[in-house]
Amino acid sequence: MTEKEKLQKGLIYNPNYDEELQNEIKNAQDLCFEYNNTRPSAMNKKMEILQKLNIKMGKRCTIEQDFWCDYGYNIELGENFYSNHNLVILDAAKVSIGNDVFIGPNCSIYTSGHPINAVERNEGLEYAKPISIGNNVWIGGNVVILPGVKVGNNVVIGAGSVVTKDIPDNCVAVGNPCKVIKDLQ
Repeated sequence: MTEKEKLQKGLIYNPNYDEELQNEIKNAQDLCFEYNNTRPSAMNKKMEILQKLNIKMGKRCTIEQDFWCDYGYNIELGENFYSNHNLVILDAAKVSIGNDVFIGPNCSIYTSGHPINAVERNEGLEYAKPISIGNNVWIGGNVVILPGVKVGNNVVIGAGSVVTKDIPDNCVAVGNPCKVIKDLQ
C-alpha cells in the first residue's frame, strides 16, 4: 500500500516516502506562492489559481492573501465564504466549510498531526483527520482548529481560541482549549 493510500484510509503515513504526495505538495506550494504574489486587484487571476488548486467553491468566495494549503483538492468552501489575511489550511484530509462562514486574520485549520511517540514522530510519520465547519460560523482572528474537529452551525469562535474538540450548534465558544461560554438559542 502506498503512503497516499494509507493517508486516504486514515492510517498513519509518511509523506516523505511518496513521490506522488511530494509532487502534489510542491504543486500546491507553487500555486499558493503565485496566488500570494498576484496583485490583490487581479481577481480573475486569483480565482484561476484557486481553481488550479482544485478547491471546491460556492458563489462569492473570497480568500485574502496570504493563503497556504497542502494540497487544495481536499478543501470545500460553501457560498458566501470570506477569509481575512494569512489563512493556513493543512488539508491532508477533507476540510468542509459551509455557507456564510467568515474567518478572521491569522487562522489555521490543521487536519494533519504527528504521533506523540517521539520515535514515530522523528521518522516523519503523520496522520490526518477531517475537519467540518457548519453554516453561519464566524471564526475570530488567530484561531487554530485541530484535526478531527467538527464546528456546528450558527457558531462564533472567539479570537485566539484553540479548538481541540467538537463545538455544538448555536453557541459562542472561546479559549484554549476552546469551550462553550454562551448558548445562542
